[in-house]
Amino acid sequence: MRRWWRRGRWWVLGLVLVLVVPPLFGALALRVSYAGDLRDDARTRGKDAFWIGHAWVDGRKKDADLTELAARLKGTGIRDLYVHAGPLEHDGTLPAARYPRAKWLVDGVHRTMPGIRVQAWLGDVLATEGPVGLRLEDAGSRRAVVGSARQVLDAGFDGVHFDLEPLHSDDRDYLSLLDDLGKLTRARKVPLSVAAHQIDPLPGAHTALGAVSGNGSEKWWSQEFFGEVARRVDQIAVMSYDTWMPLESLYGGYVAQQTSLALEVTPESTDLLMGLPFFHEDDLGHHENAETVAAAVRGARLGLGRTDPGRERFGLALYVDFAAREEDWTAYREGWH
Repeated sequence: MRRWWRRGRWWVLGLVLVLVVPPLFGALALRVSYAGDLRDDARTRGKDAFWIGHAWVDGRKKDADLTELAARLKGTGIRDLYVHAGPLEHDGTLPAARYPRAKWLVDGVHRTMPGIRVQAWLGDVLATEGPVGLRLEDAGSRRAVVGSARQVLDAGFDGVHFDLEPLHSDDRDYLSLLDDLGKLTRARKVPLSVAAHQIDPLPGAHTALGAVSGNGSEKWWSQEFFGEVARRVDQIAVMSYDTWMPLESLYGGYVAQQTSLALEVTPESTDLLMGLPFFHEDDLGHHENAETVAAAVRGARLGLGRTDPGRERFGLALYVDFAAREEDWTAYREGWH
């Protein structure tokens, strides 16, 4: 019995070492990453973006809302609006009836906010973790997505922004789609932009999580795959929220790490944007007291200052207009400008 007890204690100790020690070291590393001084030049480059909802193109928003938006954005570094014009159908097509007020919005922004571009934000659920959704492996569906992009550009949008989820790392069909979309946008001389998953905080993290979940991981991409995507687009916006982080310091350190990892593989010719959580929820993936705008801005500035302080094609992306509070705008302005 005593020998069994001793052996049992070693098993318990081993389990503690495996389950507790690595997360503790990881938390310490993120806390250290959040420390340090900010560089004075790690501030806005005037290349920020703002995700805005479907109400802007379906008739709910009016001229007074446009005037209020113009006043809100004045003096910020926001250059692009990603306005939700989808979702796509599961076959990749897009009914034109989904954005009846597109011309009103685009013309109004150009008139009241000179220099700001209006990009059509298109997306859909991918059939990567269930039977329903858009299938990128289908060549016909990919052609339809390109056709939908052409359709919104014909409607007057200044560019196209894609958010397709859950998108697993190393998806070659997605890269093929970006190649085809790039031919269209380069011919039209407009930006191609995508929302991107976070990068493996440790090498192979997406593979390990996929092995546990049994169906692949949509949480992280490999750094190599992130770079492949970044080289195919004009803008890549990291969805650097919903990180599971329980403390503000850990979240800020995580954003600093993500910023550095993304900067290392994003070419100078591509705008890199780090997402800010302009929304408030409390669940397993997102704790609003931890994932604050202030922590995200500080983390992005720390990562920029440490990794590529001279980079000009860098900015922040604010998600999302209909959930933002006044304190979010204050933290963004005070921390980044």
